[in-house]
Amino acid sequence: MAIFSNTPRDPEVNQMRRRTDHTSLSIIAKDLTVTGDLQTEGVVKIEGKVKGIIRANTQALVAPGALVQGDVHTAEAVIGGRVEGNIHATDRVEVQATAEVLGDVFTRRIVVLEGGSVNGSIKMGPTQEPKAGARTDLKPESKTDFKPELKPELGLKG
Repeated sequence: MAIFSNTPRDPEVNQMRRRTDHTSLSIIAKDLTVTGDLQTEGVVKIEGKVKGIIRANTQALVAPGALVQGDVHTAEAVIGGRVEGNIHATDRVEVQATAEVLGDVFTRRIVVLEGGSVNGSIKMGPTQEPKAGARTDLKPESKTDFKPELKPELGLKG
């Protein structure tokens, strides 16, 4: 193999680069606003505005200047625009320099480029999609019984 070959040495890396070759690509154009949920087995690229849940089995791309008001469920999310909702990616999330995420991110791997922002929590590890009918809008109960132990010898007063 030549030093400057275009073929990666690791065949698994080669497969990862080609994973979108045989899947469909759906594009929401800049001048288009979609109100409602989107679902595709392939890749969806958002250049306009979506008000609803996005489910893309392969990849969801949110272009710079685009707006998503709703959750994103996918294997890989590449965010360059604004997402007002949670991102659930079973594999990877990339938050580009032009991106703003206002919600929580659940994924195995994440990249946040300088300039990109996530205003929410990031939970990493194996991800699972919520079961059908499960409520995802519930927050954990707060522990109001918690009282910190104050130590007078350290100058702390209650």
